[in-house]
Amino acid sequence: MDSIAKKPVNIPEALASFDDVYSPRIVARMNDYDVRVAHTLGDHVWHVHDDTDEFFLVLDGRFDIALRAADGTESTVELRKGDTFVVPKGTEHKPTSTGGSILMFEPSGTKSTGDRHEGELPDNVDSTTGHDL
Repeated sequence: MDSIAKKPVNIPEALASFDDVYSPRIVARMNDYDVRVAHTLGDHVWHVHDDTDEFFLVLDGRFDIALRAADGTESTVELRKGDTFVVPKGTEHKPTSTGGSILMFEPSGTKSTGDRHEGELPDNVDSTTGHDL
């Protein structure tokens, strides 16, 4: 990962270097945070990050985030290219996409499936703390 700090990373080239969906790649680190990019397609899983907010920037396509309130009610935030959204810590959420790509800021070591998730992981979801580019 040290090589990333020594040269710029072109985001479209980084995304072109892999095809896996919901399998984020770390393109940079700053302070104690990872900057990650990922392809999106289909459903992720309901999950929660107890101690950290999660920042999303939609780079391409559509990316929806279902949110579940403490009382169990659900709502969905619809995001398109150029939109940003922050899921507050402790909020259950489930991303869904018809296809696209996202950029995320998360504390290093944060699992893509949160501190806990609902149900079995589908084949299209990689439970990871991010892969080096």
